[in-house]
Amino acid sequence: MKDNTPRIDHVVLWVRDPVAAADFYEKAVGMAPLRVTDFAAGTAPFPSVRLNEETIFDLMPLAMAERMTMVPGAAGSAGHPVNHVCLSLPADDFEALRDRLEERSVPVSDFTYDSYGARGPAKRSFYFRDPDGNVLEARHYE
Repeated sequence: MKDNTPRIDHVVLWVRDPVAAADFYEKAVGMAPLRVTDFAAGTAPFPSVRLNEETIFDLMPLAMAERMTMVPGAAGSAGHPVNHVCLSLPADDFEALRDRLEERSVPVSDFTYDSYGARGPAKRSFYFRDPDGNVLEARHYE
């Protein structure tokens, strides 16, 4: 990736069990795990999962929240709150994600229609939570 235009590089999610979180994001959401073995071996501080060629989610152990002091005024907040993270997917991947979540009995919201996002109104979207309570929205555009 050599294009240096502005984009989101990564999102950090607080999780209780990074290995279990990586398993959820791999199997239920369809994201590729990164550094899980290194984390389990103690050689990486956290694992990640890859959304696409440009973007990863870091699965930060909640136990590290007390160290969130680098941002002025953030001590004690661990950088919270975040309302939700939205994944924009092609229609087929959108359907496959919902199917995987339902197969795993992950509660999903009803569909919303024409909600506004980065590319204008999205045809459909829905919300779900990961095992740590982080809220994600999945959507697809025309």
